[in-house]
Amino acid sequence: DSTLTTFLATILGLLLAWLLLPWFNILSGKTLTIPIGEWMLVPALFGFILVVGLISGAYPSFYLSSFKPIDVLKGELSRGAKTSKLRGVMVVFQFACSFILIVGAIVVYQQMQFILNKDLGFDKEQVVLLEGAGTMGEKKDLFKSELLQNPQIKSMSVSNYLPVSGYKRDLNQFWKAGRQAIDESVGAQIWIVGEDYLETMGMNLLEGRNFDAKLASDSNAVIINQRMAERLMLDEPIGARIQNWLDWNVIGVVQDFHYESMRGGIEPLVFRRGTNGSIIPIKVKTDDMKSTLESITTVWDDYMPNQPIRVSFLDEAYKRMYADVATTGNVFTGFAVLAIFVACLGLFGLSAFMVEQRRKEISVRKILGASINRIFRMLTFNFLKLILIAFAISIPISYYLMSEWLVDFEYRIDLGWVVFAVASILMTVTAIATISYESLKAAILNPATGLRSE
Repeated sequence: DSTLTTFLATILGLLLAWLLLPWFNILSGKTLTIPIGEWMLVPALFGFILVVGLISGAYPSFYLSSFKPIDVLKGELSRGAKTSKLRGVMVVFQFACSFILIVGAIVVYQQMQFILNKDLGFDKEQVVLLEGAGTMGEKKDLFKSELLQNPQIKSMSVSNYLPVSGYKRDLNQFWKAGRQAIDESVGAQIWIVGEDYLETMGMNLLEGRNFDAKLASDSNAVIINQRMAERLMLDEPIGARIQNWLDWNVIGVVQDFHYESMRGGIEPLVFRRGTNGSIIPIKVKTDDMKSTLESITTVWDDYMPNQPIRVSFLDEAYKRMYADVATTGNVFTGFAVLAIFVACLGLFGLSAFMVEQRRKEISVRKILGASINRIFRMLTFNFLKLILIAFAISIPISYYLMSEWLVDFEYRIDLGWVVFAVASILMTVTAIATISYESLKAAILNPATGLRSE
């Protein structure tokens, strides 16, 4: 019986795997396939069926054969099965696993929302990126002037350096001017940007001024972030001179912003002016993005008729930085739903079995005046005890696991009690809904039906 059941379950499992594998690949970002052509597949499946069938069938066969016929006929088998602790252990294990997966799904979702909605120090929304503009050469200024005549375009700049991972970076070592032989260097990014870069990216200039294309002196001017001022210990950064391989004059300080993943902290950064980038970021102010992109494409085709326009968006590039977090959340959610479903199947089967074992007891209690509510509470109380035990085991485990996962992020959510409360309520409601059907059916059963064999 066990081997036949395992065989049928294996066939059903293969069918479900074949149907759901494309969805799982999309969910996890993988390209898994069922190895139909592998010669080991069929022997491995048959070996699996035999091993599981033997193991699952051995315990009940040895257990049942250990009973004496006279004890079985007296009903001792039923009472022994009712008090078995193995079923309770399995229920606790299943619900503990489900609870851990639910907590994981909630925590990953909250962290993802925190990342997407945190104040980054710049505005990633409605920033269009035109890539491949390096071949435009000196026509960039004319291209910019014509686009800015469009009232839906707020500002635009040029740079290969963008505040999301995957774009150009340039790490340099800096010192206060004249102290190169005295102080330790400070590692900092140096980005070449157009004079309208800060406005286009929505960055906040805290002190000093922005670049001015009309000032020749700005060829050696830089704007630094707050972290750079702190690392170089510049009490009055405006007018200070710093150096790497050249001397630079600090003309402004920009508010710190996240330009890499939140798994790390904000590092020192230096802006210098330049117009040789191949990416043109454009800040638009419209709800009709389609028509705005069409107008940008029209102007692009006038200046670059032999090169198709390539458009992307800054907010989408930002989301791609955390694609692995989103994938983790989706996988957690999928497995949590599956684990809850399996746990509920087990709980439903156990509740049906327990109700059947206690059917005569329930009938006697009803004859003696027990109410439906009392019988319902009696039948559900033992299951709720098992679920509470599962909570007690899984809460510290899930707290530890998710705390370790969050350690990878320099900026992260607080793992508060609300997460565990929500997961506990969800699990409790699900469990009660699962066992209520059999419990209520037993509670409203006619006592004569339960005692008619007596």
